[in-house]
Amino acid sequence: MDFKEKIRIIDGFPKEGISFKDVTTLIQDGEALKCSIDEIAKHLKDKEIDVIVGPEARGFIFGVPVAYALGVGFVPVRKKGKLPYDTISVEYQLEYGSDILEIHKDAIKPGQRVAIIDDLLATGGTIASVAKLVEAVEGKVEAVDFVIELTELNGREKLKGYDVMSLVQYEI
Repeated sequence: MDFKEKIRIIDGFPKEGISFKDVTTLIQDGEALKCSIDEIAKHLKDKEIDVIVGPEARGFIFGVPVAYALGVGFVPVRKKGKLPYDTISVEYQLEYGSDILEIHKDAIKPGQRVAIIDDLLATGGTIASVAKLVEAVEGKVEAVDFVIELTELNGREKLKGYDVMSLVQYEI
């Protein structure tokens, strides 16, 4: 399937000069959604993944069905203050400021093999922070999978050493 045909491009959103890749049109299409989940699961099936980790919110959309397809659990990574139990956190830089992500301290057992899944790889800052959280609770990041990759932003540079896969790539 050509996933690019299922992703809407919105020029000038959220501000002038940005060409936004809207994944909502892909997830509205049952066949495209199923195919994207199947392709990510196919990439991960021989990696002996124990658990899928996804950052809110679109990492949940793709991560949970991949976890289901692989028969493994799912661990959410959320913004500060959204998880109800003991957490560890990491602060990371955004284009204009910083943010904090958290994971439950007991969400991943030491040595568990983890795949991180999200919808978009841009600069790589968010996912590099998610990987730090996984490693802080002694998980082993085996793969990092995305639906979309914006290649010109060089997000893979921040993810060196990880097995990174994306279903579609765009130059900005």
